[in-house]
Amino acid sequence: MISTMGLLQSWGGLGTSIASFIFMWDMIRRYCPPELIRASDKWTRRIRSFFYPFIQISISEFMSNNLKPHDAYAAVEAYLSVHLAKEAKKLRAETVHGGGKLVLSMDEHERVTDEFGGAKIQWISGKIVQRESKYLPEVERKYYKVTFHKKYRDMVTDTYLEHVIKTGKEIQMRNRKRKLYTNGHNKTTWSHIVFEHPATFDSLAMEAEKKREIVDDLLMFRESKDFYARIGKAWKRGYLLYGPPGTGKSTMIAAMANLLDYDVYDLELTSVRDNTELRRLLAETSSKSIIVIEDIDCSLDLTGQRKKKQEKPPEEKTSKTKKEVPRKDTEESGSRVTLSGLLNFIDGLWSACSGERIIVFTTNYVDKLDPALTRRGRMDKHIELSYCNLIVPILGKELLALGRTSPV
Repeated sequence: MISTMGLLQSWGGLGTSIASFIFMWDMIRRYCPPELIRASDKWTRRIRSFFYPFIQISISEFMSNNLKPHDAYAAVEAYLSVHLAKEAKKLRAETVHGGGKLVLSMDEHERVTDEFGGAKIQWISGKIVQRESKYLPEVERKYYKVTFHKKYRDMVTDTYLEHVIKTGKEIQMRNRKRKLYTNGHNKTTWSHIVFEHPATFDSLAMEAEKKREIVDDLLMFRESKDFYARIGKAWKRGYLLYGPPGTGKSTMIAAMANLLDYDVYDLELTSVRDNTELRRLLAETSSKSIIVIEDIDCSLDLTGQRKKKQEKPPEEKTSKTKKEVPRKDTEESGSRVTLSGLLNFIDGLWSACSGERIIVFTTNYVDKLDPALTRRGRMDKHIELSYCNLIVPILGKELLALGRTSPV
């Protein structure tokens, strides 16, 4: 009984001491000069950091105070879902945006530990609920916190986080569904659908040696980032596909996209108002993509303009002819894209934005194209596609039974 009373008296004394300390601290902060309070806070932080030698970095789902998604958060989530989610006891199952694969990630307030360069790095997931004003609904903001010892600060900030972001983006690329973009129907921005074309190089009816050459060239391009950086050129490559109608130029493009796992941007030149809009559309394309201009000889008056001007006799040049629009279809489309603007689109300063990309032109009549469009360096590889005569070995005897003598 005596010991119990003594314990209660001790707790009562401790409570009184804490209350007195809080009262005195409040009086000090209320009446002390601000300079003294700031100095006290500074030394308090230093003492606390001395006894607590860990550093925390927060990565929020949204940037600042707006609702714009943070690219780093999505990359971290993808990295943790593959490398560390197996250690977590509370998991969240979701589908990746634009993809069909179910992905497991850490649930709120879960902790996992990663090891990198001899350091143990702890990841903590969480969320906070905020209300910007009483008239707006509550907003849920998720975040990840990474905690590590301060002696690994340089390694974590300079190397580890970069490794996490890079690996996470690669995982995102593998999990996503590829898209087919278009700017058609007089649209000034890209719209897209899911790209699900089944074509592959295995299914293409083409000579095996020529097919192997194209595949090797594409795979070499994909792995040549350091080479392009070393020679000081934009990481891009141009392909010119030409041949009669129905020889598989569009199918070749689909096979290229499936091989490289790239998105496809189908650019309709007649829907582009001018060179400025063309540059803006280029800037909005993503890395790892194929930009396609099909039937470029029919799109706009971009073929052989300079040759026509040179062939016109000097005496026929009047002020009236200088004001004439070169071609009727330019008037009908309303497009003022010029050959110079398209050339800058292919390999000008703007062509280096957004990382790796392939530019593909298709045409039925390669002789109609201006030489500036097709020269090596702009269109690095010229591929001729023709009708296949080897029907029996490729498609089998079933086609002969149907009475077909040419490929579909």
